[in-house]
Amino acid sequence: MNRRDFFKNAGIAGASAAAFLSLGKLGKAIANTLAMNTLYDLVNLSGNEPAKMFEKGIAQLGGMRKFVKKNSVVAVVPDIGWDAAPESGADTNPDLVKKIVEMCRKSGAKEVLVLSYTYDNWKAAYKHSGIEKAVKDAGGKLVLADKEEYYTEVAIPNGRSLKKAKVHDVVLKADVLINVPVMKANYQTRVSAAMQNLMGVVWDGHTWYRNDVHQCIADFAAFKRPNLNVVDAFAVIKKNGPRGMFAEDVVQMHKQFMSADIVAVDAAAVKAFGEVPDSIRYLRLAKEANLGKYDVKKIDLAL
Repeated sequence: MNRRDFFKNAGIAGASAAAFLSLGKLGKAIANTLAMNTLYDLVNLSGNEPAKMFEKGIAQLGGMRKFVKKNSVVAVVPDIGWDAAPESGADTNPDLVKKIVEMCRKSGAKEVLVLSYTYDNWKAAYKHSGIEKAVKDAGGKLVLADKEEYYTEVAIPNGRSLKKAKVHDVVLKADVLINVPVMKANYQTRVSAAMQNLMGVVWDGHTWYRNDVHQCIADFAAFKRPNLNVVDAFAVIKKNGPRGMFAEDVVQMHKQFMSADIVAVDAAAVKAFGEVPDSIRYLRLAKEANLGKYDVKKIDLAL
């Protein structure tokens, strides 16, 4: 008897894998078995190891080779904006970044280039976040983003507030863009996740805050859509973001969200943060501009 017949005979064919996660080990096994034969648009993971969470999640989206083809150049954009330790939640988890780079290489990528605009000193941010070592150990290459000469000014077609932007040359030339933000509070936008993390590929993002930052975020998301978005919600700054000030600002959520749909992944992250998606203006603007949707075929997995 195959899996399909088993579940049909058991009277649970078509059930969501998420429905079984509350049933302990047996429920978890059923959930994972249900997931094996189905591809999803959004994966919501819970677990204790970000790297293993990504491995499980990417399989439900069709595998890494669905996004990274042989001999492609891949730009990976985590949040490396701050000179802070991994447990602070200020930057993307280095274990997650390492696993993404490793899987890109295994999928046949010619180059995996990792970069992010930094607000603190770039050397300190790259090093103390743990991402510098993670990238090197995984066979990727860290790219500098601290000088204007690395960026090219481009027009933003149909931008309402954002008419042009200086975008990092690596991002403009890459075959694949993987966006790996860390979810956290932000004093300007309330919640920062996938769309806002794209500010890490522009030189003049600081001007967005003077020019309707929510509309600028939506405008840029329309211009440059990542092939894959992986939101790190392992250690989450709930107060005093985006840098955080005290240890108690950080909540250990141990979650991860991934999707090719940047609106869907941000909606899921915002809900987990405790906000209503429509209450985050840049997210509402992106949905209204048909950049993605809130309701997609999704799965919840607990590891």
